[in-house]
Amino acid sequence: MRLIALALGLLLMTAPAARAEDGYDLWLRYKPVEASAKGAYAARAAAIAPTRDAPTMKVARAELERGLTGLVGKPAEAAAGTRDGVILLGAASDPAIAKLDLPLKSLGEDGYLIRTLPVNGKATTVIAANRDIGVLYGVFRYLELIQTRQPVASLDLASAPKVKLRMLNHWDNLNRTVERGYSGQSIFDWWKLPDHVDPRMVDYARANASLGVNGTVLNNVNAKADSLTAPFIAKAAALADTFRPYGVKVYLSARFSAPIEIGGLKTADPLDPAVRAFWKAKADEIYKDIPDFGGFLVKANSEGQPGPQDYGRTHVDGANMLAEAVGPHGGVVIWRAFVYSHEQPDDRAKQGYTEFKSFDGQFADNVVIQVKNGAIDFQPREPFHPLFGAMPKSNIGMEFQITKEYLGFATHLVYLGPMFEETLKADTMVKGKGSTVAKVIDGSLEGRKLTAMAGVANIGSDRNWSGSQFDQANWYVFGRLAWDPEADTRAIARDWAKMTFTNDERFVKPAVDMMMGSREAAVDYMTPLGLHHQMGEGHHYGPAPWVSGGPRADWTSVYYAKASADGIGFDRTPTGSNATSQYAPPVGACFADLKCVDEKDLLWFHHLPWDYRLKSGDTLWDGMVKSYSRGVSYVDGMNRTWASLAPYVDAPRHAEVADFLKIQRNEAQWWRDASIAWFQTFSKRPLPAGEKPPEKPLEYYQGLKFRWAPGNGG
Repeated sequence: MRLIALALGLLLMTAPAARAEDGYDLWLRYKPVEASAKGAYAARAAAIAPTRDAPTMKVARAELERGLTGLVGKPAEAAAGTRDGVILLGAASDPAIAKLDLPLKSLGEDGYLIRTLPVNGKATTVIAANRDIGVLYGVFRYLELIQTRQPVASLDLASAPKVKLRMLNHWDNLNRTVERGYSGQSIFDWWKLPDHVDPRMVDYARANASLGVNGTVLNNVNAKADSLTAPFIAKAAALADTFRPYGVKVYLSARFSAPIEIGGLKTADPLDPAVRAFWKAKADEIYKDIPDFGGFLVKANSEGQPGPQDYGRTHVDGANMLAEAVGPHGGVVIWRAFVYSHEQPDDRAKQGYTEFKSFDGQFADNVVIQVKNGAIDFQPREPFHPLFGAMPKSNIGMEFQITKEYLGFATHLVYLGPMFEETLKADTMVKGKGSTVAKVIDGSLEGRKLTAMAGVANIGSDRNWSGSQFDQANWYVFGRLAWDPEADTRAIARDWAKMTFTNDERFVKPAVDMMMGSREAAVDYMTPLGLHHQMGEGHHYGPAPWVSGGPRADWTSVYYAKASADGIGFDRTPTGSNATSQYAPPVGACFADLKCVDEKDLLWFHHLPWDYRLKSGDTLWDGMVKSYSRGVSYVDGMNRTWASLAPYVDAPRHAEVADFLKIQRNEAQWWRDASIAWFQTFSKRPLPAGEKPPEKPLEYYQGLKFRWAPGNGG
């Protein structure tokens, strides 16, 4: 024991000192660089050249000064070319930048260039762009280089976003509850707005700008018409004024029935002239207060929300009516493809494709069809949505969920980077090999210019913003992928870990390894081998594969698992719902072929007998049980890894993560045991050798109730 204690003591002595933190600073902590490296960085960042007194340029300079002060010491002020180590900020139109003849045209509206070059013979770092917002993005990138201890002595890098609209969708309600939010109340305090804007709004905008996020939808897609009334427009305008210098436009979710609810009309029929006049007037009213208003996000004819189908009209009719209203102002309409009809379908996974595919090419140019990554609803794993690649004449945007509605809420450590990357790298094959979802999203596959990626935000009023320290990484990786959908999510995780905790490789490598396997572990202990939608009813918390009945079969777990004495899984091949036919022929054929389909999607597409042989040689039943247990074991490993990293993390944040990992371990076991107990009633087979039976009888798990689970307000 003395040797162990001595070893731990030596480890603590060699580890960097950690100051107590609470996570508020996110990845923008700007902690001092180690003494051994500080001089080299300070020499290259000794002064900032004066810049134009424009709002975004002032923000860029303030951020650079803030970052450098924390990292290497307060910079001076000096004109470019008067000394070495000056950082020159400017847009293409600024005389000091124009005379340098830099290659900025190809960087578009938001791209930036960072280059080390002599100005009047003095070593200068130039951060330049075509617009001021690009300069701000470049400043954040430069500070990131120092934060992650990369060399800055001789820089020549350029970056431009591949996606035009890089957005957060807040499912925040006007009373500050957050649907599927697990990090406190909404950060938007509508009650106090517009007269009081919480200073936290500036830090929210800073964090988004650091990732290149340039839009935010302020209210829930299950919208209230009140958000479009004059008092709330004024409140949104106050937020827009705060966000504007950071390049973040505000959008609003629009309730389709608003003409009736706040307009005094008897109909919301999109072809009715009075309805069209209402929306044009409403758009004019909004743009008068918010000149750069982004536009409307719409959920229509889905989960009981009103829409054009209520009047015998189509999604095209509804979307184009709104597009006509905002179009003259430069606005866009983002129309969600998460729809399913009142009539219960043979397979809900087919609904989005069925309702939208035939309308390809009919939507207005300023309409984006926003498609969830998968066809059901943000499950732990879903094959890519068949609409990706299926509408080449339409603007198709991605909708990811950053908040972990089906992945353990805030208390499960699940890094979503691999999940996002899995979808973006998926090959649609619509134009042959290499027709990836990423190329659909960035517009390169079909030459689309209006491109979009949205993430359902996990941000709330908790001091650490996201409910847990590691859930910050999911906001971060979303932003980085929205900038570049082909980016490597391990590299992104490394950057996040370095900026959020420490650059010490003794921390970074094990922490990132843990993160990269965490999503697969969650799939294993929740929904292995292509199972899906097996969570608790309504609140979506915990396992409940027995859920049945209610108003809709496709809101139940048994609808998706289809467990019976003869096997388990949802047949989506031509012998079943034929959902595989919605994909390009090579992809659909592979999904339908047991020799081709990846086993991670097996039960998504196939109903198979319990004794079906997996590639491992295990029966399907044995493989399921082992997958559940493998997920639990991985969480055990995460607990051990995190305990070993205590010397590199401040005590408060380490303790919080440790507590949450214990919760995750208990709940992973719960998922395993409850699922095995239920499915064994159908398989009638013993557990594989060495596997422990569930800790409690099935009736115990079925009797658990969670009336006040968070995030269930809508």
